[in-house]
Amino acid sequence: MKPSDYLQYDATGLADLVRRGEVSRSEVTEAAIERAEALNPALNAICLPQFSEAREQRPVDGPFGGVPMLLKDLGQEQAGQPCTMGSRGLRHRIMERDSDYVTRARKAGLVFLGRTATPEFGLKAVTESALWGPSRNPWGTDHTPGGSSGGSGAAVAAGIVPVAGANDGGGSIRIPAAYNGLVGLKPSRGRVSWGPQTGESWLGAADNHVVTRTVRDCAAMLDVLAGASAGDPFRIDAPGRPWSELASEAPGKLRIGLFTRSPYGGDVHPDCVAAVQDAARLLESLGHDVEEAAPAVDGAALARCYLGIYFGEVPVFIDMAMAEGASKDDFELDSRVLAMLGRSFPLPDYVRMRQQWNDFARTLGDYFGQYDLYLSPTTAQPPATIGQMDLPPAMKVVSKLLVRAHAGKLMHRAGIVDQLAMESLARTPFTQLANLTGTPAVSLPLGWDSQGMPVGVQFGAPHGAEARLLQLAAQLEEAAPWYGRYENLWQTTADADR
Repeated sequence: MKPSDYLQYDATGLADLVRRGEVSRSEVTEAAIERAEALNPALNAICLPQFSEAREQRPVDGPFGGVPMLLKDLGQEQAGQPCTMGSRGLRHRIMERDSDYVTRARKAGLVFLGRTATPEFGLKAVTESALWGPSRNPWGTDHTPGGSSGGSGAAVAAGIVPVAGANDGGGSIRIPAAYNGLVGLKPSRGRVSWGPQTGESWLGAADNHVVTRTVRDCAAMLDVLAGASAGDPFRIDAPGRPWSELASEAPGKLRIGLFTRSPYGGDVHPDCVAAVQDAARLLESLGHDVEEAAPAVDGAALARCYLGIYFGEVPVFIDMAMAEGASKDDFELDSRVLAMLGRSFPLPDYVRMRQQWNDFARTLGDYFGQYDLYLSPTTAQPPATIGQMDLPPAMKVVSKLLVRAHAGKLMHRAGIVDQLAMESLARTPFTQLANLTGTPAVSLPLGWDSQGMPVGVQFGAPHGAEARLLQLAAQLEEAAPWYGRYENLWQTTADADR
């Protein structure tokens, strides 16, 4: 199978070829490896290749038998393989058992080509770690592919694999989907198990799934990955039929609320606004009702509560790594600042923030009493250039001094933390609401700027309503197909395959 033939198919199409005997599993694997070897040096999407293991992986008959996949190097653990979480402090960690996510993917017949890069602990909307270096966007390699599932987003958009593992604690599926022109669904809380290593990740804000190029792959992978395992905190009811079937049905006439203003009050790029407005016109032409209406959520409180997750999570990650032999210098400065803030954050305030998630959920629930879905930009700004989000040299000096002085309490009292919350989320303010409320949301590649870079739009739905999102996504994919955009992109890399 030539790489040019390989690129014509999504995961569902490749699985069908293998099932009908038109191509062998090994031919598909070799085509994917050839594509990876040609493009990964420029993109740095795959941080831990497993090409030899992929060639030797035992064939499994399943819905995706023989289809190559990449796993994210965070939360998708494999027995006998590293899981660094993008941190130098965990670069020597080898996992003892597969996560339920990997077990389900393996049973579906997917072939693991390796693991994709992520920022340290998945904390940023760019994928640039001290351990692995920057991952790059195939649509413009001087730009970020987003984060924290940036390596996965870059690999799928570039045609290395048709599907790659991703997870989302504040937009980390949807932001890379937007920046790389992909379909990125964050499922409902509890839909895809984090077991057995974890119960609820990030207090329930984070969810596991994939990024794909087609809606049907997104739906079929949800069929593969969804489900609870023994000991999970709770179970969420599954639909009576597979999502891959439900996604092929018309969504019916929907009431959709539209908003383009940042809930945090920052600027929204005109290209991001235009993509939403274009999507609204397309929706109306398909018979849906669209009107401007935003959930009445306190944006400042949402930002504080979201950043509050970091205050508890980062010190735990660092302590875990240090218990396994890491030193303080193994961690990036940003992570050390967040850990300092976490260690000085009063526990009652942390609990109060977690309880406030209920306010956001109730407000959004009232909103969904009037609208079936919401429509917004996925991001407020186009992808940053590589290194653009680094701390300026002067701020690095100040940050190091603050860490040495253990000045976390002072920063909390001075209001510096509130300022950090707004600044850190200014480029991506539209995604956190779904995380704190546990509701599903999807980014679709419906917009493109004048330079040909993707601009994602986001749809959100009530808890458990993935089917509605997938049905609308499939309808939009048919009305405004985007697969040809990948083919144009791949023309620019055709020489790498020869």
